[in-house]
Amino acid sequence: MASGFECVDVDKNRGLDHGAWVPLMLMFPEADIPVCQLSVQTNRDGTYHYKLGKALAPLKDEGVLIIGSGTITHNMTAPRQSGDGPIASWALEFDAWLKDALLDGRYEDVNHYEERAPHAKVAHPSPDHVHPLHIALGAAGENAKAELIHHSWKEGVFSLASYKFTTTE
Repeated sequence: MASGFECVDVDKNRGLDHGAWVPLMLMFPEADIPVCQLSVQTNRDGTYHYKLGKALAPLKDEGVLIIGSGTITHNMTAPRQSGDGPIASWALEFDAWLKDALLDGRYEDVNHYEERAPHAKVAHPSPDHVHPLHIALGAAGENAKAELIHHSWKEGVFSLASYKFTTTE
């Protein structure tokens, strides 16, 4: 609340979204860690989610791992390729823009990706798969540095790039 957010509602009946349980299943196959999933607000922008991440940042000092899961490009209606087919040009351009923005520390550009990134609306027709990135970026802290730790493509339209944020303090 000190960060300007109202109290949250807890829904103990809702299970984890696939965006949470799939990476957690691979990272912690024994399911031996407590998990709290945060729902993104699709009616809010990247800056809102970045500020939400900043509000969560002190949890790192308590040993809490904050993961923002989605895909760098996420258009479920785009024509897909099988095997090693070509990658869609819009996906390549959005992915390259985001990589450059993150690695260059242009986080304000990332928060306003809808207006600043090429093919933003094609890459993310709905923001629910990009807002977790904003939360993770905000949670990393003011002096966070992005590092690309994995990059691959699926079906020619899904960038599976993964970034790690560390502080340089």
